[in-house]
Amino acid sequence: MSGGQRDQRTRTTLATLARQKAAGEPVVMVTAYDFPSARVADEVGVDLVLVGDSAANVVLGYDSTVPVTVDEMLVLTRAVRRGLTHPLLVADLPFGSYEASDEDAVRTAQRFVKEGGADAVKIERGGTSIARARAIIEAGIPVVGHIGLTPQAATALGGYTVQGRTADRAEQLVRDADALAAAGCFAIVVEAVPAAVAELLAGRLDCLTIGIGAGGATDGQVLVWHDLLGLTTGHVAKFVRRFADLHTETVRGLTAYADAVRAREFPGAEHTYAIGDEELAALRARLT
Repeated sequence: MSGGQRDQRTRTTLATLARQKAAGEPVVMVTAYDFPSARVADEVGVDLVLVGDSAANVVLGYDSTVPVTVDEMLVLTRAVRRGLTHPLLVADLPFGSYEASDEDAVRTAQRFVKEGGADAVKIERGGTSIARARAIIEAGIPVVGHIGLTPQAATALGGYTVQGRTADRAEQLVRDADALAAAGCFAIVVEAVPAAVAELLAGRLDCLTIGIGAGGATDGQVLVWHDLLGLTTGHVAKFVRRFADLHTETVRGLTAYADAVRAREFPGAEHTYAIGDEELAALRARLT
């Protein structure tokens, strides 16, 4: 097993994650939106897979995460569930599906567990989301919180910008994290927050902290599948590191395929099926 893989004989649970935190073993989280991606994540042995509402932008073509629906997210969650055996599966609750009331939040979370096969759900922000997190947890469903740059509220936050750069705003982030942890969240995603602030925050929480653009002091890291594999084109956030260049390879492969078809070099004899001479002769006779 390569250095990036963990023992695939173990299934990730809240207990194993707690042991990883206690041992100082970094937690690996990645987004995935379909069955083949889930199979790869499972093979590698990541700890958590997030079906993020980032699917709205990344695979569904929306301009933001806001338009994606519960039904769309459930289709993706079920696909990922079918590809996973070992990682813990977390599903994002999309915008508008949990904010209005505790009842809405619990009902939506239950759908992602019952219909989508999720092990846990994720919700964004502090404020009223703290009460929603508590209600979902009291209903028996584990919850991941999310603070800092929360895409569902990007407009209210002034766009996709770093959060917590003033003492007042950083304190509010820490207070939100404290409250989400007190509500029972087993993990909190910290996105686009100065590293020093994330370090202060992580040091005071008993729950897991998962960073994305928040430095290395958190208990683990998460990146979007398409970003880390170099499938995303154009601008990417500062915190993204491309560990592969699959866009270039995909373009190369598809171009080679198109060229081969146009030159009638594909398919070759090795890619075709045969019929016996007698059968072919009989067929021709019947068609004359």
